[in-house]
Amino acid sequence: MKKKIRLKIRRHRPESKTPPSFETFTLTIDADISILDALEMIQSAQEPTLMFRRSCHHSSCGTCGMLINGEERLACVTRISQFKGGTITLEPLPGFPLLGDLAVDMAPLYKDIDERWNYLRGAEDLGGKKLPEGIKRFERFENCIECGCCVSACPVAGEGKPFMGPAALAALNTELQKTTGKGARALLKQAGGERGERLCNRALACSRVCPTAVYPARHILDLRTRLRGDGQGP
Repeated sequence: MKKKIRLKIRRHRPESKTPPSFETFTLTIDADISILDALEMIQSAQEPTLMFRRSCHHSSCGTCGMLINGEERLACVTRISQFKGGTITLEPLPGFPLLGDLAVDMAPLYKDIDERWNYLRGAEDLGGKKLPEGIKRFERFENCIECGCCVSACPVAGEGKPFMGPAALAALNTELQKTTGKGARALLKQAGGERGERLCNRALACSRVCPTAVYPARHILDLRTRLRGDGQGP
């Protein structure tokens, strides 16, 4: 079923002296397509200079995070049919340096995520499937796809405080669960530092917008509990 929609997109180039403004694009499309599909149609047929980030198209890479009608979402898995009315507003994720239009620089997200941390974990039970020769267990990537939605939604990060942020603390807690001895003590010290969990005010916005069920607020609570001595020490 075809539907006429309008995408109201915030447009701006940081190097331009022109202030940010919204530009509206009209499409007649299948209502079941994604926001990302619609953006690619606009870029292809109407406005080739439109900037946005994307890669995998199936919520694995995290690059297409943006504000969709004021809420942090992934454009690739957000369907036009999810919205009532004919206009959908798109804006870049707040809290990150703007590259242009809907594209932001994700570098701040990685500031406190150590590249040496292990991104793999044991896979869920695969129903007794036989392991290939030489493989001790099946492994998979952690759930976090580093989309930045949790950081964008965090009110503390939005206040400009020197907070590590929910993504980094969730990654730290995940690494802590795999670490013992001096390494664990160092991670816990980092979590309890001036930029760590103490700045979290438990708004829970980070967990509400996470598209892959990482639930960063739960990780922050785990760290807080451990630091307060209510859980197991490192």
